[in-house]
Amino acid sequence: MGHGALDTLGSPQIIGLWLQAVLTFAILSFLIADNPFYKFAEHVFVGISAGYGVVLVWHEAVLPILLYRIFPTLSGELASPDYWVIVPTLLGLMMVARFVPRLAWLSRWPIAFVVGVTTGASIPVGVQASILEQMHGTIKPLLYHRPGVLTDRPFGLDYSALAVLTAANALLLIVGVVCTLSYFYFSHEHKRLLGVASRIGIWFLMIAFGAGFGNTVMARISLLIGRVQFLLYDWWPVASHGVSHLFGR
Repeated sequence: MGHGALDTLGSPQIIGLWLQAVLTFAILSFLIADNPFYKFAEHVFVGISAGYGVVLVWHEAVLPILLYRIFPTLSGELASPDYWVIVPTLLGLMMVARFVPRLAWLSRWPIAFVVGVTTGASIPVGVQASILEQMHGTIKPLLYHRPGVLTDRPFGLDYSALAVLTAANALLLIVGVVCTLSYFYFSHEHKRLLGVASRIGIWFLMIAFGAGFGNTVMARISLLIGRVQFLLYDWWPVASHGVSHLFGR
């Protein structure tokens, strides 16, 4: 950012850059010790997030799904009112009754309804996506072939390097799944073949946990890189330009 760009910045933009920088430094100050600056920035973040969430729910859910359907004239439409939305509204109000000790028992009904519907809807989807589709995706590479290609090889299989690697990957996945499941099989003592499989399963578990932890660390490092780039390329030119003007340079 050059000096010409700095001169075109309005005061709201400069104030926004300084607020972002101050809050960033306040959050990073937790690396030294827990302090009031970090707590202030944390509370600001939580408060703004909660306020934004309330406004978002009001404009994206309450108004279009509830009020505009019961009173369509509020949105300028001439449609007939839909009073069925009163039923989920009452369930939502019963959920809020949790905060009133004498009426707290009313919240059990909407909670039971939500848990029941969610469980019933997620079981077939989970079985289809997490079990059947995974099994299909694991078994299919073992019989990998290119459609429309005639070959004299047994069963029309494709023995190219890509097909072999894909099949080997599928076999490794099958071994990992079976060995990992055997580790959690506690109805029989882990000896002989079951013991070997369970020990191999531990290795697969540790690799999975390590990859997951590494992915989490990489995501956090990406956030840190973004903040450092903001401080170096967005805030620091503005700050140095302001300091130079302050001292008459």
